[in-house]
Amino acid sequence: MKIKRKIKVLIVDDSMLFRETLAKAIARDPAIEVVAKASDPYEARDLILKHEPDVMTLDVELPRMNGIEFLKKLMPQYPIPVIVVSSISDSIFDALDAGAVDFVVKPNLRIGQPIDSMVNELVIKIKIASTVKVGHWKNDMASRIFHSPKTDLSKIVAIGASTGGTEALASLLKALPREMPGIVIVQHMPPVFTKMYAERLNNSCSLEVKEAATGDEVYPGKVLIAPGDYHMVLKKKSNTYYVDCYKGEKVSGHCPSVDVLFNSVAEHAKAKAVGVILTGMGADGAQGLLKMRQAGARTIGQDEESSIVYGMPKVAYEIGAVERQASLANIPNLLYNLVNEG
Repeated sequence: MKIKRKIKVLIVDDSMLFRETLAKAIARDPAIEVVAKASDPYEARDLILKHEPDVMTLDVELPRMNGIEFLKKLMPQYPIPVIVVSSISDSIFDALDAGAVDFVVKPNLRIGQPIDSMVNELVIKIKIASTVKVGHWKNDMASRIFHSPKTDLSKIVAIGASTGGTEALASLLKALPREMPGIVIVQHMPPVFTKMYAERLNNSCSLEVKEAATGDEVYPGKVLIAPGDYHMVLKKKSNTYYVDCYKGEKVSGHCPSVDVLFNSVAEHAKAKAVGVILTGMGADGAQGLLKMRQAGARTIGQDEESSIVYGMPKVAYEIGAVERQASLANIPNLLYNLVNEG
């Protein structure tokens, strides 16, 4: 029997206590081997060349050079899957912009915050990161879309994403004009960060973007992102769409769940909807997208080549939920065209 090679991990953090604690914790998993630990980017650079790790964990606040600047210099020369391990800060999104695949929130060991749940999350994300493609998806969109007078603003666009989705969504939304139907999104992300992410997008897009709250209306030019740890569903009263956000058990392994959102869009928007499923691990959203298509909605799936993790779009495509498959660079134009069709 062929023995599967362990995932080689490099830990980069300026705290010796945290480096050692984290190394011991994640190395308990038989699939992971911590090959080296570094206290700053310069030491990390040398260790990358020496050990050729499969995945690197990286703190943002580092001596001599911060983690974001390190990523900007590293990724063009030595693309490697990176998971940011940092305290709560919107600088995490700067790291994702610079090429990081995902992030986890660092507990404060000095005040006794438990590390177990973070370690479990990190181990899962290390395994996912070891399979992803990096370095090919950072290109800007080839062209920006311009508004056509015939756009049907009474439609609804529903989007679901997971690993790699923060940057995929940013690229997609930045390419869209203000004159778009209302957009509802589930991006797998923990609480607090969904609000930071929405505010960040709101400052960089022509669309209005906010973290959703129960009762928020879905109207043209507005994007609502499901809050972390809350399911979000679309509802309709008279001719007005609005959302309901609520606590609930995980569905398809997640809360918020893409399936929950897509199922509600299939029920209330039917053929007036366009569904998009982007990069992500697992199958969340596949069945919901199929229900949308069966209800008359148009559907798009991100292709394998441009996906960081071709999991959710792959399952959706295989069960017949995806009507059109496209690269991330081509999805904005395709989405816009489908919105404009009768």
